[in-house]
Parts: sequence; structure tokens; C-alpha cells
Amino acid sequence: MKSFSTSKLLLAALLLAGCKSSNLPKELKSMSHQEQDPYLWLEEVEGAKALDFAKSENEVTLKHFKSNPLFKGIEADYREIYFAKDRVPGVSLHKGILYNFWQDEKNARGLWRTTTIESYKSDNPKWDVILDLDALAKAENENWVWKGASFRKPHYDRVLLHLSRGGKDAVVVREFDLKTKSFIKDGFILPEAKTNASWKDENTLFVGTDWGPGSMTDSGYARIVKTWKRGTPLSAAEIIAEANTTDMSTYAYASYDGDKPYYFHQIRKGFYSSKLWYDEKPGKSHLVAKPEDAESWGVFKGHLIISLRTDFKSFKAGSLVAMPIGSIEKGENALSELQLIFAPTEKRFIQGGCNTKNHMIMVVSDNVLTRMEKVTFTPPNTWKIEPISLGHNGMASCFDSEDESDTYLATYTDFLTPTSFYIASAADPKNEFKLLKQAPKRFDSSSLTTSRFEATSKDGTKIPYFVVHKKDIRLDGSNPTLQYGYGGFQASMTPSYLSALGKVWAEKGGVYVLTNLRGGGEFGPKWHQSVLKENRYKVYEDNIAISEDLIARGFTSPQHLAISGGSNGGLLVGATITMRPDLYKAAIIGVPLLDMLRYHKLLAGASWMDEYGNPDDPKMREAILKYSPYQKLSPTAKYPEVFVMTSTKDDRVHPGHARKFVARMKEQKHPVYYYENTEGGHAGNANLEQSILWESLKTTYLWEKLK
Repeated sequence: MKSFSTSKLLLAALLLAGCKSSNLPKELKSMSHQEQDPYLWLEEVEGAKALDFAKSENEVTLKHFKSNPLFKGIEADYREIYFAKDRVPGVSLHKGILYNFWQDEKNARGLWRTTTIESYKSDNPKWDVILDLDALAKAENENWVWKGASFRKPHYDRVLLHLSRGGKDAVVVREFDLKTKSFIKDGFILPEAKTNASWKDENTLFVGTDWGPGSMTDSGYARIVKTWKRGTPLSAAEIIAEANTTDMSTYAYASYDGDKPYYFHQIRKGFYSSKLWYDEKPGKSHLVAKPEDAESWGVFKGHLIISLRTDFKSFKAGSLVAMPIGSIEKGENALSELQLIFAPTEKRFIQGGCNTKNHMIMVVSDNVLTRMEKVTFTPPNTWKIEPISLGHNGMASCFDSEDESDTYLATYTDFLTPTSFYIASAADPKNEFKLLKQAPKRFDSSSLTTSRFEATSKDGTKIPYFVVHKKDIRLDGSNPTLQYGYGGFQASMTPSYLSALGKVWAEKGGVYVLTNLRGGGEFGPKWHQSVLKENRYKVYEDNIAISEDLIARGFTSPQHLAISGGSNGGLLVGATITMRPDLYKAAIIGVPLLDMLRYHKLLAGASWMDEYGNPDDPKMREAILKYSPYQKLSPTAKYPEVFVMTSTKDDRVHPGHARKFVARMKEQKHPVYYYENTEGGHAGNANLEQSILWESLKTTYLWEKLK
């Protein structure tokens, strides 16, 4: 397994599978809108009336912000940075070759290309273009957006290309030959769906997709996973496993230990619970005796690596343990052979990492900041850990590796330090790095510094946060301040180079705040679990506590404070402003969940009930109503003039959340701006031009409201 990460693996099913874009749920089609919600028509994703609503609001928003004298300068700054010729191409490593997906002015949809490691080190790498997505889209008259590729091992000669129409999670999967740079005639092709597909061997795929009526879960994910052999029709694919409709999803995969594949299939019962089977050989599968909330991180040195989310036997939540592959068939008796690799402390937790052929490179957070540690296994049961030094008081991380060698790629960055890209060998006893690329500076950081503070939430919990600000800042409450947060799904909010935001915001005197709210993974599983379901409101109390702390310290005041977040972070912002509108002058709500009484009925929403709870349960409904932004909007409250943004093509978080919230705010005569990109999916944008507009609108809004 090339890499592992708690949040990435937990979200993998969400990213690779889901449900079709839908209109109204069946049970509501026969009921009047007025009985349920006067704005249900805005849930009709491609409905003419709903699209007219979005178009009309877009026209107002674009006209307003583009007429602001600040807009052109802000847009020019974003354009200069987003299209800079000296951008460092992000790469992935496959059998000694570096792969990159590149977008610029001439290649809006992008180029998929390769280079050698030696060439990449040079100022002008020589790139070999594999696929021109703009040319492909034009030739096929399709609105293709790149969604990645799955390599066929061990030869790395073919891939499964994932292509999306307009940026949706739903993809078309097509087999592609890397040598001839062409699609395989009569090769594997899967029609558009939220599909998970990967290679079992040279002529067999694991496929979870929409097989027809009844083949999807209530969450809209694949309920049935099959093997599909080359040369046979898709209808002849053979079933591996079937989940219940109330489960979240099912999928199968190969996990490589060096060059040896091990096969598994999994039924995900919920977002944080699953059952895993080791498919030793055809007709012989073994249920892995792990806690249902534990996650598999692949196979290494003949051991299944397992991350624990709760205390189990003598192991703490957040521990990384190893189970010998040969013991899996013993069932519960295999638990006596579990071996400890990593144990967390109060502030120290594993965040992810990479596997090479002979070593594991763990990324470990220590009070949010990260460093790498190398793990070496010595039979029969010794796991040695040694620290790897890279950078100082920032974010050191392994981001890719090879199963077939000990080569891995790493980065170092912080808020004010451009990202450095390195290559290293895990076999090197000195653990030395060679610099591949150094990203250029995008703003003047000489007058800036980073501070760290803790706020006390309503229940007494200390909530940490970062503040990037001018060294000579006047703590008189007058500083324009942007507070960003997420607070969910055990996703950690960590420092990264501010880049364009540093240019358009921090360099010009804006204060930037990054919050480490409960619900994230900064301090392990329990930091996340403490605010699930009926305790969800505590995340919003954390956010409010930080705002109050910033004001008390003199950084800002309600007239100069904005909050921002996207997806679950959009819910964070919506809940925060409806609970304490008096604290904020501005709020950016991106691709959000907002109607929390209906989220589980829209697109992939049912899969998130492990996070938010089931609104159909009377007790949970009561708890959710304490914060659900759409229901909490009041005509008598005075809200900041919020800016809500989403995408028509978001088939993960339904655009109806944003649309309905804006419609209700307008009904109640509250000031609000709305922008709905017609492409982009849950990311909001499908190309750099769209990203430039999206970010320019947000930044113009912030300066307009906070100065």
C-alpha cells in the first residue's frame, strides 16, 4: 500500500462512490411543498425554476463584486499566482516515474504527463504528455474533468482513467494504455456512476457500481461488489459480496506488500464502522477479527496494519497495531497475536504516512505540527521506530512512495514558508533528503509572524488555534480577521503555505486564523468522538469561543471579524452565525450542509448519520434543531450579510442546502449574496479560471465588509 491516512481512508468511499444526482425523494413527490417546505423545488438539481433562481442570484452577485474597485486588483493577484510559470508541479511516484496533472491558460482542462526524477530536479523538466484532456473533451464533445487514474500492477503499463462530466463525483471509467497513449479497443469501460473500480490482476477488475434497480445503498453507494473478467460482458461479472441497503457501501481491493498482492473486501456499515474479509483464495475468505470501528491501513511485512479508533484490550484509541496475515483465519484467537506499532499520548497522534518495500514512514502530529518517523520490522514481532528530521516547527510529511522500492517523497511547509519537495530512501540509515523542488515565495512574509493561543469553550475544554498576523499589529480591535474552520470527520486542520491568500490578505494587513476545533483529528479519535451526534453543538461553541477570544485579545472586533468554511465547514459557519450573529460582520458558507433535518435524504447524506445522527429519531431531531441553520433562521434576528457559494454539479452535498438557505434569508429580508458555479462538483470549481473567480469574489467580499 503506497500511503495511508486516517481521514483519507475514511473519506475514500465518499470520494469514489455515491448516488446519482436526484430530484425530489419519492415520498415527497406526492405531498404538497407547503406541507413540508416551501423551497423543496430548489432541491430539483437541474430543474428549470431552480436553475433560473441560481442564474438570477449569480447575476446580482457578479455585478456587485465585479463593480467593486478592489476586484480587478485582487483578481490580478490570483491570476498571477495561479498561472505562474514557476509553479511547482505536484507529482506522484510510480515505478521510478513521476506523474503530474497540469492546468494553465492554454490547458484549461489539463494535461496528464510524466517526467523522470532527474529531469524534475531541473529548472525546465522535460514532460511527456500522456493525455490532453482539452483535446479529448473537444473530440468527444464532452465536458470532461480529471478524476485520477488507477495503475495496473506490477507492470504499470495500463490505467483505469476516471473522467467526470463537469466535476461530479460520478465518473466514467475507461482502460488506457500508457505505452500507446490511447484507450484500449474493447477494453474495460464502465458507464457514468459513482463507481469504485480497481485492478485485481492484469485481466480482472474489482467493481462496485450501479448495477441497476436495488443495487445501491440508502447512502447511494454501491451495495454489490463484483469481479469482472476481460472479454466478458459487465452483466457476467461475479458477485464477491452484497451489503444491506441500510449499510453505507461495499468494495474490494488489492493491498500490496512489496510486489505481493493480498485481496480484501469490505462492507462499510457506516462512516466509522466496517466488516473486513481477507480473501485468501477463491472460495476461501476470512472475517478479520477487528473492532468494527477500526480501520485497515493495508499490509506490510506479512501483517495487516490496523488503526484503532477506540480503546481495545490493552491498546489505546489512536494506536497502530499489526495482525499477522497467517493468523487471520484463527478468528477471535488472532487477537492474542496483535502487536503494538505506535501508541498515542495526550498531544501526539499518527496522522498517516507511506509504506515502502521495507519500511513504514509514519506522519505523527505533536500538538498539531507534524514530523516523520520510520518504522522497521524485525521478525517475529519487533517494531522499531526512529525519528526523521525535516524542517523545524512546521509540517513535515511523506506524501507518496513505492511498494517495490524504498523510495519515498516528502514535503515541508508552514504558513509563511513555501513548500519544499524532497526525495529520500527509507533504507538510508542517516535518513537524509535530497531537494527536488523549492516552491517560490508568493508574498512578502518578512513583516508577518504566527502565534498560537487557546480559547476556553463553554464546557471548559481548551481549543487551540493559530493566528497569522503582522509583527507590529495593534491590538485595538480594528484588524480585518478571517477565521477558518472545519470541525468534523476526524479531518485535521494544519498549517500550510498561505500562497495566494498570503498575497491578497495577510500581506495587506488581514489577520488569518486557523482553528483546531473538536470534531477534527488533531488530537486523535477521542477529539473527534466527543462532538458526534447529540454533542454536535459543542463544535459551534468551540468556534464561538475562539471568536470571543480573538476579540478579547484585541485582534479584532465584531465589526471586523469574518468566519469561513466549506462542506461540513459550511455547516459550521451556518450554525455559528445563527447561534451568535452579533459576533460577525461577514461569513462565507461554501458547498454547505444547512438543512440538517433533511440532509440524510439528499444525495450521499445518509452516510453521514454516524457523524450527525438520524433526524428521524425524535431525540436526535430535537438535538439537531438546536443548531440546524436552515431551521434556526429567524426574521427577527440581525445576521451579517453572508456569502453562500455552491456548485450545480455537486453530487455529494446537495446544492439544495445552499439554495434553500438563501431563499429563506431573502424571504426574511436578510441581506445575502449567492454564487452557484455550474461546474466543479463538491470542489466548487473544475479549472483554474473558475477557481480565480471563486476566490476573487470571496476576497473582494471580505475586504468590502471588514475594512
